Amino acid sequence: MSDVDADLRGAADFVANPYPYYATMRAKGPVHTVRTDDFDRVWLVVGYDEGRAVLADQRFGKDWRKLPGQTATGDPINANMLEMDAPDHTRLRKLVAREFTPRRIEALRPRVQEITDQLLDAMLPAGHADLIDALAFPLPMTVICELIGVPDLDRAGFRTMSNAVVSPAGAQEEGDAVRTMGAYLAELIEDKRRAPGDDLLSALIAARYDDDDTLSPDELVGMAFLLLVAGHETTVNLISNGVRALLTHPGQLADLRADFGLLDGAVEEMLRHEGPVETATFRFAREAVEIGSRTIGAGDPVLVSLAGADRDPARYPGPDRFDIHREAQGHLAFGHGAHFCMGAPLARMEGRIAIRTLLERCPGLVLDPGAGEPDWLPGMLIRGTRRLPVRW
Repeated sequence: MSDVDADLRGAADFVANPYPYYATMRAKGPVHTVRTDDFDRVWLVVGYDEGRAVLADQRFGKDWRKLPGQTATGDPINANMLEMDAPDHTRLRKLVAREFTPRRIEALRPRVQEITDQLLDAMLPAGHADLIDALAFPLPMTVICELIGVPDLDRAGFRTMSNAVVSPAGAQEEGDAVRTMGAYLAELIEDKRRAPGDDLLSALIAARYDDDDTLSPDELVGMAFLLLVAGHETTVNLISNGVRALLTHPGQLADLRADFGLLDGAVEEMLRHEGPVETATFRFAREAVEIGSRTIGAGDPVLVSLAGADRDPARYPGPDRFDIHREAQGHLAFGHGAHFCMGAPLARMEGRIAIRTLLERCPGLVLDPGAGEPDWLPGMLIRGTRRLPVRW
């Protein structure tokens, strides 16, 4: 008998469509042990209530360096908020929150619209495009680079590194990308330290905590990594997954075109139905914890399936149905609790502007009929495809 409830390693159909797997598990219970490409045995939470509870439960830690017997310290990019617990996480989040304010984000709205218009100006004359290359990637990448203060970033090179970190084809590729990105960001920070500007990264370099503490060199690298990668990866796939959902549900697309007052709710449904993050980042139980009638042992690794939780029929009736009229609020696409995504307001703004402007300027937008099946990104972290060929 297997020592896990399900073996998800190397299942091509799971990568293409994990939702039936999650539904089968959920029908038997909200919490299961599974084998993945990264874990020989890990707890996977697929129920909404249970997933939300784990995300907010301080008995589940994020800093793997504090696990018993752990000797590795990780690379500088690991010194980021996603891989820290209180009080370190609290300190870093407070420093970022001072600079990453709603006012600063709202002030970006005209610039987000301007970049969107420029990208569509360049895209539309051809009559066809890979929407990810033409719009979904360059929009959030340009916005976050300008916000942080690195407008001259080698975007193509950074995209390759970023994809290798969040959706690696293998451990070697991931390790190489982590080291390369860490060295790149350390150099970038030193350049910014020598010549500060009116930008987020310069502000973080100069930031002081309550006791006049500053971010360490590794913490600055980790923060730059998190802001750059999380600042664009989620939005790329929010836009592309959302547009794909609309183009494969023509009735919903027609409703949205007829009434853009539905846009905010439509974006929330895009996030719920096929959000950009499939599984929350790794946690471990600090002590034995009972969740969903299963006892998770101290030190055991835990993954919360945001995709599985957001299609729990106990929370969302008819969960596999894409319906922009439903009340999708409360979804877990941006996480929950202390690690809730700080960039959610920016991602929502970019998604709303990009999708509305695209639909307004491309009334004949359709999926390219010759594109074949979607090429889904590997791994269980990011939910999205490498390309989205469209025509109009």
